[in-house]
Amino acid sequence: MPKMKTKSSAKKRFTLTGTGKIKRKHAFKSHILTKKTKKQKRNLTHDTMVDPADEKNVRAMLRK
Repeated sequence: MPKMKTKSSAKKRFTLTGTGKIKRKHAFKSHILTKKTKKQKRNLTHDTMVDPADEKNVRAMLRK
């Protein structure tokens, strides 16, 4: 049986931490930034963890 491939879109968007959690970036930070407040843009800058409800699906996409 051939090896399972990692989804290319997922490997660009998610990284695994040392403890096994999945790190992601916030959405809504790429364009149309003029109407967003400084506070909103600043809070979207920081990375966060994937929600436990979505973790199973993300892990499946990252499986090699």
